[in-house]
Amino acid sequence: MCAPFLLLAAAWEAVAIAGIFPEKLFPPLETVFDTLATLSLNGILWEHVAGTIVRLVLGFLIAAVVGVVAGVLMGRFQVVEELFLPAVSFAYPIPGLAYAPLFVLWFGLGDLPAILLVGAASCFVIILNSWKGVKAVRPLWLRAAEVMGANEGQMFWKVMVPAALPYILNGLRLGLAQAWRILVIVEMLMAVDRGLGWMIFGAREFLNTDVMICGVLAIGIIGLLLEKQVFERIERYTVVRWGMLTA
Repeated sequence: MCAPFLLLAAAWEAVAIAGIFPEKLFPPLETVFDTLATLSLNGILWEHVAGTIVRLVLGFLIAAVVGVVAGVLMGRFQVVEELFLPAVSFAYPIPGLAYAPLFVLWFGLGDLPAILLVGAASCFVIILNSWKGVKAVRPLWLRAAEVMGANEGQMFWKVMVPAALPYILNGLRLGLAQAWRILVIVEMLMAVDRGLGWMIFGAREFLNTDVMICGVLAIGIIGLLLEKQVFERIERYTVVRWGMLTA
């Protein structure tokens, strides 16, 4: 797993040593790591990380709740599907950044529009995957549960939701990635007081490329930790444990 990162680091260092770009624009790894250590020790990096994670968590929670509930209802009830699927299909391909001017006009600048925009931009992929998951439940399972005397609630919670969970988790993964992408850009546009996107944007103004790279590294590391420590654990204790996916 480390080999690709080592190869990338070696290539970066080779380009930096060769002097193809000015050192101010393409700093060597030693400079980047020195800056990363300095930003970490004086608390600046953690302050920006905390601001970004708070917005990410709040925005993603909105997207997850709205997306899963709407998707499951669309998959379970035909009338809900016919009512909402055209609108969701229309909104899904639109880049989240396209909504940014509207959210600024409606909610102003700061944290609130950033959080709401993250939730709005990342919920559509969750809705569609949750809907597909419910639609993919095998009718045989539903008939078997009905024959065994399961009521509507038991069929929903013990058959449909577990069967659709691989799709739902995949939608949440994609939604989180979408939330990450839009949040970093939103922090550059909405005049937030802290955040990794704000840090990268501010460093660009002063040609502090090493600070920009530190922000990018922090974004990548946090994303990797969320993937490994959250989603993989959830999968391991649910769909893998149930035999629906292989580890």
